[in-house]
Parts: sequence; structure tokens; C-alpha cells
Amino acid sequence: MTDTTLPQYEAIKTTLSTSSLAVTPAEMHGLLAGMMCGGLDSEQGTWVPMLYDFTNDGMAWPTNAMLIATNSMSIIKGELLSDELSFSLLLPDEDGDLIDRADALSEWVSSFMAGIGLMNIKQADLDSDIKEALGDLTEIAQLGVDEDDDMEEQSILFEQVIEHVRVCAMTIHAVLGKRQPPEQNKTLH
Repeated sequence: MTDTTLPQYEAIKTTLSTSSLAVTPAEMHGLLAGMMCGGLDSEQGTWVPMLYDFTNDGMAWPTNAMLIATNSMSIIKGELLSDELSFSLLLPDEDGDLIDRADALSEWVSSFMAGIGLMNIKQADLDSDIKEALGDLTEIAQLGVDEDDDMEEQSILFEQVIEHVRVCAMTIHAVLGKRQPPEQNKTLH
């Protein structure tokens, strides 16, 4: 696992907002995690233009925001490759409003799915475990918190959903994150 940690959610939110970026920390983190889980080789740097295209109409991010994205990518990679199963989602603090946290989880999952989509994965090539994980994530992206229900009970259920999202992401990475890029036609002279 990496020793680098992300700043708090609210600090990242402030940096992204003051950088005039219309992306939340959950969306940024989910998108980057989705690309990594979908097989992105982060060392090639191809994720940067995809991040710009998806979040800022192709325009570069200001330095402070880009530093957070770069650190996020490094942390995501370290967590996903760790044997400690330490992958975590970037969401508002646990003591925050449950509805805000649920909204952020929905944003994270939707962006995660978009990140996987950017990796041009063919649905027909996926095994049943990956299809099931993607199906679960699609449903989770649409979940919300009912303000009329017992909030304590919903909080417990919400933590279980977060854990399921973590497991889905790690499952997807275990299969798709390790796939090799297509072989280039090489001509020997």
C-alpha cells in the first residue's frame, strides 16, 4: 500500500471548485478508479487527456487540481495492486450527512462505470462475475436514501453498500485491470 494519502474530501472539493472544475471529488476518484479497473496502464499517461475530455471539455486542469488527480491515480494504483485489499472510495466523511454521502456514492459509481467505458471493453468478452459486478454497480448508482425511513438503519445499510462497491471494484480490477493491451502488428526486417 502507498504511504501517500489524499487530502480530506472537503479540501479536494474546494480545490476543484476554486479551479472552476465542475467535477466532485467522488466523480474524479470514481472515474480514475474505473479507468484503472478497466485495464488502464497509468504509466503511459493516457489517462490525463481522458480526464480532461470527460471532466473539462478537453481543457487542461489547473496545477493544484492536477496534482490531486495525479496523487489520486497513484493511490488508487497502490491500493488496487496491494495484497491488503485496502482499496477505498473517496466519499465525504462518515460523520457527514447521510444523504450527501449517498449522493457522492452515486456520483462515484456512475463515474467509475464511465471510466470503465472509456477503456473500450466489449461486453461479450466479459465473464459472468464481471457482468454481475457491473450490473450491481449500475443498480447502486440509482440508489438513494429515503428521508422518511430510520436513518440509523439506513446508515448501516449504506456502509454495507459501500463495502459491496469496494468488492465489485476489486473484482473487476482482478480480471480487467490485468488484461494486456492488444498486440501491435510488428514487422521484422
